[in-house]
Amino acid sequence: MAKSENPFHWFDSSPEVIQMVVMPYVRFPLSLRNVEDLAFERGVDVCHETVRLWVNRFGPMFASKIRSRRVQAMRQNTQWRWHLDEVFVRVNGERRYLWRAVDHEGEVLESFVTKKRDKATALKFLKKALKRHGPVRAIATDRLRSYRAAMKQLSNQDKQEVGRWVNNRAENSHLPFRRRERAMQRFRRMKTLQRFVATHASFHNHFAQERHLISRQEYRARRSAALAEWKSLLA
Repeated sequence: MAKSENPFHWFDSSPEVIQMVVMPYVRFPLSLRNVEDLAFERGVDVCHETVRLWVNRFGPMFASKIRSRRVQAMRQNTQWRWHLDEVFVRVNGERRYLWRAVDHEGEVLESFVTKKRDKATALKFLKKALKRHGPVRAIATDRLRSYRAAMKQLSNQDKQEVGRWVNNRAENSHLPFRRRERAMQRFRRMKTLQRFVATHASFHNHFAQERHLISRQEYRARRSAALAEWKSLLA
């Protein structure tokens, strides 16, 4: 690989060290200084501002590689069910909306930050998700009328499901992000929020093994496979 094509060329630390620092910050509800202390215990002396720089620079790159490996496999499944939901997020003191598309297994498919939650925004969000992940059998939503209007324009209104508990999967998917939001003491720009939620979703999808549904032995095997695949991203 040429120097101009190597994203790690201008950094003194090795790619393995950068990967080791980026992963815990995005994956776990830790502060920059928490990651700095954990890295020091492992013999890596970095400043918390260096952690911030590496996360902003390489976090989206790692997330993109994880996402590209998973999207192709997902597109082959046309019988899955989506859950759509939106939550309020404070950005520099102002209310913004975080839209999420989650599949029937709780994997986050798409994250989208907007100022409004009208029909135009819902339509843009649905088009983006359908373009990346392909057709879907059913889409569960809450009672927000923007979903109905957008799906009617896409001729998918017969696939919409609305009920009291049908969208619990999407509601539960917000919990890891809410924990992360508290650790980061909220966000100051929409661009920063959009970049982080997309990165956080890919990391969460990769390492979430649903340990409460499988045996300890199977969980260990899946965890080892996820870590091995994570390390192979540098290849």
